[in-house]
Amino acid sequence: MNQKEKLLVVMIPCFNEEKTIGQVIDRIPRKIRGISKTKVLVINDGSSDCSAAIARKHGAIVISHPINRGLGQTFIDGIDKALRLGADIIVNIDGDLQFNPKDIPKLVKPIIEEHFNFVTGTRYKDHREYNMKNRGLKNWGNKVFVRIINWITGHNYTDVSCGFRAYSRKAALKLQLFGHFTYTHETFLDLVHKGFIACEVPVKVRPLRQNGQSHVSGNLFKYAYSALKIIGRSFRDYHPFKFFGSISLIVFLVGLIPIVIFFVHYFTTGRMSPFKSYAIGGAFLLVMSFLIFMLALLADMMGRIKDLEEEIIYQIKRKNK
Repeated sequence: MNQKEKLLVVMIPCFNEEKTIGQVIDRIPRKIRGISKTKVLVINDGSSDCSAAIARKHGAIVISHPINRGLGQTFIDGIDKALRLGADIIVNIDGDLQFNPKDIPKLVKPIIEEHFNFVTGTRYKDHREYNMKNRGLKNWGNKVFVRIINWITGHNYTDVSCGFRAYSRKAALKLQLFGHFTYTHETFLDLVHKGFIACEVPVKVRPLRQNGQSHVSGNLFKYAYSALKIIGRSFRDYHPFKFFGSISLIVFLVGLIPIVIFFVHYFTTGRMSPFKSYAIGGAFLLVMSFLIFMLALLADMMGRIKDLEEEIIYQIKRKNK
């Protein structure tokens, strides 16, 4: 291989994972083709146990939040620190041993050999055993999120909620995330909007956690609400014309119905009553539809400005990190 070998930073978001964090660190492969050096970065999100001390004992670099700030913020801070460490490739893996660290070379390979910038593990491709053991509400919810993300991006992914992923330095520098609760879906929308195609790699996963409960998806209704809110905001920001244009179209069609009823009644009977209020209400909705459409045009223009600003931020970060 003629390419310059690269620095890999494996980042592990961690919240009270003292029973497994050491095992995760020890199982990370240190010899990977195309990787000259591997560093392990643990982002301790306000753990109340000995997770941070155990991670240091096993050779990891540790940064800590004084309080729990959420997985999304932990991921953002981890990416920033990994870039400052000089990472050429960043792999994110959970600290609970649900994913096998031995699969890290599989995620890194497409970046090194195939020039992908974004590689994500998938639990639903070539892994029927996992599907058979997860036919509950959580599995159904993951499939719903897949459909939503695929509809927004126009791609055909199989798993958009898996946190076991690899990023090139370029992709990591381009990331602009705002969700504090989670990051998985927003990352897809952000990077695909910026022209990156995700490469999916099947990974093995334990259907059940060895210890404790997921701090993100433990409450499925809270997770669904928070994730949908992040997706909605991302859709609004990345596709403003489609977002506001769809609302405008819906309001227009709803407003058109009473207008049609009014005119059918008027031309049939020659009288406006008792549907005069229909015409007033319908006209009001049509005006609202027009105003929302104007907002869609304005939002689309602002979206283009946002894209330009983010490109400027990327160029600045590329020079400074």
